[in-house]
Amino acid sequence: MGILRSLKRALGRPWVPPAMGKGPYMWAWSLLFIVWKYAYVGPSPAELVWLVLTVLAFFPVYFASFWRSNLQVVPLLLFVVLLGVLWAPHNAGASTFFIFASAMCSRFERRHYAYLAIGLVLLCACLMTPYVTLKINFLVPALVVGGPVGFASIMEENMRRSRDQLLRKQEEVAHMARIAERERISRDLHDLLGHTLSMITLKAELAGKLLERDPQACRSEIRDIEQSARKALSEVRSAVTGIRQTGFAHELATARASLAAANVGFTDQVQPFVLPAALENVLSLALREAVTNILRHADASHCEVRMALESGMVVLRVRDNGRALDGGAIVHGSGLSGMKERVAALGGRLALRADRGLALELSLPMGAAA
Repeated sequence: MGILRSLKRALGRPWVPPAMGKGPYMWAWSLLFIVWKYAYVGPSPAELVWLVLTVLAFFPVYFASFWRSNLQVVPLLLFVVLLGVLWAPHNAGASTFFIFASAMCSRFERRHYAYLAIGLVLLCACLMTPYVTLKINFLVPALVVGGPVGFASIMEENMRRSRDQLLRKQEEVAHMARIAERERISRDLHDLLGHTLSMITLKAELAGKLLERDPQACRSEIRDIEQSARKALSEVRSAVTGIRQTGFAHELATARASLAAANVGFTDQVQPFVLPAALENVLSLALREAVTNILRHADASHCEVRMALESGMVVLRVRDNGRALDGGAIVHGSGLSGMKERVAALGGRLALRADRGLALELSLPMGAAA
């Protein structure tokens, strides 16, 4: 039953790895050298039986060798050499088995083992020469064809392995790119939605308080909530596609409006200069994250933003006067961690200091996006 299952499995799959193409099937025709003798001398009945058995035994071993490597191929290699040894005294065409064995040596992944195996196969052919009737017809094909075929097979196998390794590396790079893209989307969604949802929450609370005493103001806040929700949807789409529709100036205006809605004073001192797109994106998201943290955690009454170009570095400083953190410890959540990763990717640095509130300083080289 086990043999039948193995036979079914063998017949149900390709006889050689698909990457090798049709070449191995063409090489199999080289076995016809063993029957070249019988074009001149008819085989005896016993010799004909042994010839049929040899062919039936050889082809499964030959095709199985393409699925084996290193020590796994040794029994198959020895079997083919044994066929050559047994046939050599009776048929000079037995040199074809030594040629096949030389090609099978390429299954060793280490080159020096492969070359050593070819040397041993050809040495075995030389040792069998005295027992062959037509010595030249046996030895010349074994050496002149067997050696080059073995070396060519080694080079071809090495190229195939290198190609497979390259494909695996490309798959790994693609996988890492997918992971990086998911992380980017995760960071951007946190920054985009965290800020907008905080503002929507504040406006919803304010609308609830104004519902009874000032319905007109309440309706105004609800309209703002609707606009903010629409804007959040647009920003999520932008984050997914990696496109930023707004710049630092727009983010600064949004920060001012968000802080005003929370009754937090705001002053800014931004030096005017042209920012590369990559830097502007990182600075915008950093400002957004800083303002979001102020709205959520700082309980501040004032926020100050400064940005200037200092010695070839774009420096952004955001400071609030909120309550000091316990023990001065700063917890790096997903927002701050994402900000740190973006800054590091552009060769910049991020510094945070807790003292009468939180002070953030972000520095990016002006030529980082070049």
